[in-house]
Formats: sequence, structure tokens, C-alpha cells
Amino acid sequence: MTLPLNWAIAWLVAAAIIAFSIVLWDKNRARRREWRVQESSLWLIALLGGSLVMFFTMLLVRHKTRHRPFMIGLPLLALIQAGLVYLLLQSQFLILT
Repeated sequence: MTLPLNWAIAWLVAAAIIAFSIVLWDKNRARRREWRVQESSLWLIALLGGSLVMFFTMLLVRHKTRHRPFMIGLPLLALIQAGLVYLLLQSQFLILT
């Protein structure tokens, strides 16, 4: 693997860990009726690469599953991001061959 590809993988792993953690943290805060994470912050984390993990974590812990923008938007964003990752991989393999 090339260095940019390693960085991209590390970025996506970090985004996934942050997305997973922030959804669990927000769910816990919601249960205790405390200050919550802003939805714009959740979207930013999803946009930066955590959309798929955020979506499945929300389903797992039943957090924001009644919010249509999250239940529709996160899978769509994940598809777009998967397409971008695919294009990145294709370009890396084309450069290497």
C-alpha cells in the first residue's frame, strides 16, 4: 500500500471510532436528560467518514431511529463515501500498474 492509502484507511478507522463513541455518549446523555450533542456535530462526523458506523450504531442502540434525516441520509452518505473510496482504490491500483 502507498502512504496516501494508509492515511486514508487510518482516517476512516478514526472516524468510525469517533462516530461509534459519540453516538453511545449522546444516547447515554439522552437517557439522563442531560446536555446533548448537536445534530450538526453528528452530521459533521458522518461527513468526515463515520456515516456507516454511525448508522449501524444508531440502529444498535435505538438512538435517533425516528429521525428520518438520519435514517435516510446516513445510508445515502455512506453509499457516496463508499463510491469515493472505490474511486480512490481504483486510482491507486491504476497508478501502481
